[in-house]
Amino acid sequence: MLSKLSEAAVLFGLLCNINAVVSTATPRAATSLLPQMYKRLPLGAVLPSGWLTDQLTLQANGLHGNEYEFYNWVANGTWTGGTATYSDLNEGPSYWFNGNVGAAFLLNDSRLKSQVQSFLDYVIDNQGSDGWIGPEPRTLWGRYPYMLGAMQFAEADPTQTDKIVTSMMKFVTLTNTMLHNNYTGIEEWGAARWQDYTLVLQWLYDEHANGQEAMLLDTMQLLKASGMDWTSVFSAANFPTGDVGSDGTIENHGVNLGQALKSEAVGYRFTQSQADVASTSQRWDILYKYHGLPTGIFNADEHLAGLDANRGAELCMVVETMYSGSYVWQSFGDNAIADKVERMAYNALPATLTGNMWSHQYLQQLNQIWAKPLQPNVFATDGSYSNVFGIEPNYPCCAVNHGQGWPKFISNAFVTTPDQSSLVQVYLGPFTVKTTLANNNAVSVSVNTHYPFADNITVSITAGSAYTHYVRIPTWAQTNGQGTISVNSGAPAAISVNGDSLLAVHAAAGTTTFVLNLPANIEKTYGPSGGLQVGRGPLFWSSDIFHSDKTLATNAVMSSNRHPGLRG
Repeated sequence: MLSKLSEAAVLFGLLCNINAVVSTATPRAATSLLPQMYKRLPLGAVLPSGWLTDQLTLQANGLHGNEYEFYNWVANGTWTGGTATYSDLNEGPSYWFNGNVGAAFLLNDSRLKSQVQSFLDYVIDNQGSDGWIGPEPRTLWGRYPYMLGAMQFAEADPTQTDKIVTSMMKFVTLTNTMLHNNYTGIEEWGAARWQDYTLVLQWLYDEHANGQEAMLLDTMQLLKASGMDWTSVFSAANFPTGDVGSDGTIENHGVNLGQALKSEAVGYRFTQSQADVASTSQRWDILYKYHGLPTGIFNADEHLAGLDANRGAELCMVVETMYSGSYVWQSFGDNAIADKVERMAYNALPATLTGNMWSHQYLQQLNQIWAKPLQPNVFATDGSYSNVFGIEPNYPCCAVNHGQGWPKFISNAFVTTPDQSSLVQVYLGPFTVKTTLANNNAVSVSVNTHYPFADNITVSITAGSAYTHYVRIPTWAQTNGQGTISVNSGAPAAISVNGDSLLAVHAAAGTTTFVLNLPANIEKTYGPSGGLQVGRGPLFWSSDIFHSDKTLATNAVMSSNRHPGLRG
């Protein structure tokens, strides 16, 4: 699957036969961070357009956009003076904040912006004198999503950047002290998800180090050293090749695995080890070989479940794996991984939400003939209600965490080259972009398309100076050889990509318009039990089964449960 790294991955697979799942080796000391292959744009530079705006607006008007008002784990959550928490890890409001910051600024929605502003202000105003953020007890994992949200907030609103970064650095300084004290604050979830906090530290290092480079690097090293040894977990010697049944160990947990797909890509920036590059390739290969689905996600109905079409894939796992895929592509540029992110965004994510986004499933199934309490229950470690649509079927985490899916897909749809001289479109869809490239080159881009529901993509560019504009071409479009491009109303020509699967277009000073036509073939594949799977381009087709809806329960609006500390 991952041709650019396959030889290194094969060699690395032969070397990875250790059994430990917690890292015991201290990563190589680094004096600086390697840059990623591509540079992410700040939140707000890339905005949705067309039907993607409609989807994000539905989310804002649906469950995730209203949880601040009524959903107990947010509206009365422990992060802002309330008493409600579904876990002593205190992750719920932190999850919500991470997703809602993106939606608020991408839509410029005053209601959502007021919500996240109130949350941010409360957290910073109530930060401990030693730097601790959020509620007790002092477990670190529940802070990671908040830090991801704070990073986005600081990007989107420069008037608050200093305040936010100052607060973040106080917490990082405390984290460094805790980790030096026998890894205080790390439990199994924090160990499994070390990479999510580490990438925030890398953003601070790149953008706001303020002379604290050594401390930030040291904290990254400590997080990796105290974290799960995902290289070992994904090795051919250790990785499960089928359903793990009731083996609910932390390393078989689907969401952990989805987040871990990026761990060595994150670590590579400071280990500078080619083994981390090879491990990243190898883990995507082995996970999807034994558990992957044509919708871009993999089976894990809480834990790894093999290839059977009646097994489940968790909504949290979908959005986390999408984010991991974006980060890994930005690190190493592997086309197959970006293809998977598009498939998840255009298939797995919408499949598990109702059209108005007020209800979701905990688990979706590839072959799902009904959504109802299952008897017998086919899920090894999740409840029988897991595929029912509701506010919190099975467990609350997906209700608060799913909101990051669309915003992060949109904000990662464009990147720049490391020297910031060129713009790269990673995901095909309707977007607008405004940014300033190197040499003060102001660029705006409008992508007008119904893709993936149509084949034509019209891109209009206005630039102060000429530059090279790149578009990533999906593998399926390269394989069928039917794609064409027409620049400034010229005759269509066959598309031609470089070794990184990028189509280069010369964007002149002034206005340049080009039209991509990417026809797709209908493709048939068969599942392990012989089931027919039909797709076209990035879309996986489903049968429109006649159905009836039945409301099993309703949830009263709990507006009276608003935090005493929240305003707006």
